Amino acid sequence: MERVDQIIRNELFQSNLALNCAAEADRRFCRHNIEHLLAVCRLAWILCLEEKIDLPKELVYAAGLLHDIGKHRQYKEGIPHELASAEIAEKILTDCEFTIEEREAILSAIRSHREEDVASRNTLNGILYRADKASRNCYACPAEADCNWKGEKKNFHVY
Repeated sequence: MERVDQIIRNELFQSNLALNCAAEADRRFCRHNIEHLLAVCRLAWILCLEEKIDLPKELVYAAGLLHDIGKHRQYKEGIPHELASAEIAEKILTDCEFTIEEREAILSAIRSHREEDVASRNTLNGILYRADKASRNCYACPAEADCNWKGEKKNFHVY
């Protein structure tokens, strides 16, 4: 997965990841750091395998790595993070030589990863949505009672 490795090493990815970490340094709720991004990648790939959804692994991992990369802009500028992340991701994906078609699929998944209506789809959009929600360990979170996520979005299962 050479292009996925290129994403991880990409300067724009690294700088935005650092901005996410700085913006969430004192956050007691879920964070949008590399651990979360990689958990989403891995869960999305497991879902593809278990559900026999034929998606290229590089696309699944690219979407997982980039879906929250603009979270810091939501905090600082009020831009919904799925839109900020897609904007940043487009530049990174271009730098890492993803085709136009691949970029469109990944960016669509990033833009819709908070939309409940994609949850049941057997597409990259649906896989990313489900993996993102499953990556959260609400069942073990000391801040769960104070979390503003709707109850049905919280994850109380081990995946």
